[in-house]
Amino acid sequence: MASKTAAKKKPEYEFLGPPGAFCISFLLPVLVYFFTFACNDVSGCPAPSLLSPRTLSLEKLKHEVGWPADGIWGLGSWKALWASLAYIGLSLVLYRVLPAHEIEGTELRSGGRLKYRLNTLNSAMTTFALLAAGTFAQGADFPVWTFISDNYVQLVTVNLLISYALAIFLYVKSFSVKPGNKENRELAAGGQTGNMLYDWFIGRELNPRVTIPWIGEVDLKEWCELRPGMMGWAIVNWAWCAKQYRTFGYITDSIICISAIQTLYIIDSWWNEPAITTTMDITTDGFGMMLTFADFVWEPFVYSLQTRYLAHHPVTLGPVKLAMMFALIGIGFYIFRSANSQKNTFRTNPNDPSVAHLTYIETKTGSRLITSGWWGMSRHINYFGDWIQSWPYCLPTGLAGYQILSAGTIVDGAIVMRDGRQVVQGEAKGWAIPIAYFYVIYFAVLLLHRERRDDEKCHKKYGKDWEKYRQTVRYRIIPGIY
Repeated sequence: MASKTAAKKKPEYEFLGPPGAFCISFLLPVLVYFFTFACNDVSGCPAPSLLSPRTLSLEKLKHEVGWPADGIWGLGSWKALWASLAYIGLSLVLYRVLPAHEIEGTELRSGGRLKYRLNTLNSAMTTFALLAAGTFAQGADFPVWTFISDNYVQLVTVNLLISYALAIFLYVKSFSVKPGNKENRELAAGGQTGNMLYDWFIGRELNPRVTIPWIGEVDLKEWCELRPGMMGWAIVNWAWCAKQYRTFGYITDSIICISAIQTLYIIDSWWNEPAITTTMDITTDGFGMMLTFADFVWEPFVYSLQTRYLAHHPVTLGPVKLAMMFALIGIGFYIFRSANSQKNTFRTNPNDPSVAHLTYIETKTGSRLITSGWWGMSRHINYFGDWIQSWPYCLPTGLAGYQILSAGTIVDGAIVMRDGRQVVQGEAKGWAIPIAYFYVIYFAVLLLHRERRDDEKCHKKYGKDWEKYRQTVRYRIIPGIY
């Protein structure tokens, strides 16, 4: 009787279920293309016709956004595919040959633990060293930098197709998971709804692994989490710095500021790579389209929108504004890292003098929920610090928006490109804020969603103890506000 009841149990969906899965899988890529074309180096950001709907025509818009001459087929290219595969291949080789350390992940539902080979920091630093050497030798004309900016649209398309292909492979592969297998393969709890689209999107298998000749075993989810996307994000940023130099003959403090602080943020995640094995992405979520799209498309091409904007519209901050940006990032990082460090120390050594004074609620499961220190301020104070850090990524763009005028145009205050064209804000001023500040908005939504998911998960796990904890620590993310 119990088994029949379980069989009839209604699937628990996230992201609004199958309709949400469809929108994220097939409409978010459209949004990426919108960002790519609406903010460009042909006519401006946004394209002028988008500000004058009455004069809008498809042919005019195509011209203004730099639509490929050969139409939809020009959105991709073989050379972009080979370049992307070479980048992935290099990352795999570095994963294999560079020093690494192994750790055990959290305990699985089956009772086993998976081992993880971690060396992303070594791999990334080697990659950065190669890029630095190339830049030292050839400057802003280093082929990697020119290839990224000249083939940007094609790289977006190719990596989108890679994310789709990988998601399909993972979905098919998940059906080979057998109960009680010796490899500790498991299906994700949320990826077995029976709805093909949703399960493909959310991911059926928890930690899929493949064995590649000479490379060895690779945990696909953990490997993709920090390498293609996070490293790609940093590389694309620096490619736009090089583009700004080639276009204007100089590099502004704003684009250097964003590229530097985002690179430091990324390096911090590599430095703390062992911690990723305890995150919800690894311990709970399956590996499907949601994460493959994030790793190969969203992170490298959406998170770098601000540097792409500044590559075409230079903004100089000056010492005071620059100091304000670094102060803001410092505050956010301090909250984020201090809070996480406090929790990790409490978990591993609760008698450590730095955390021995913390109060807590001991649950029936044996876990301890901290109710003082950073974690007495809000239940996810680390999210608050993380969100503060996102603002200096966008603020340097100012009241975003620019127009590109033809060479020979005389406009006061215009920024002149090396080819004679001029950049002004004009009527576009402020209209590109939704693009340049998209990261702040998106990140807020992401953190709110994560907090809700975590709250639901903890309530199921701890029951009344969690309710007591919520009464003690009232605020979710922002102390005194939310």
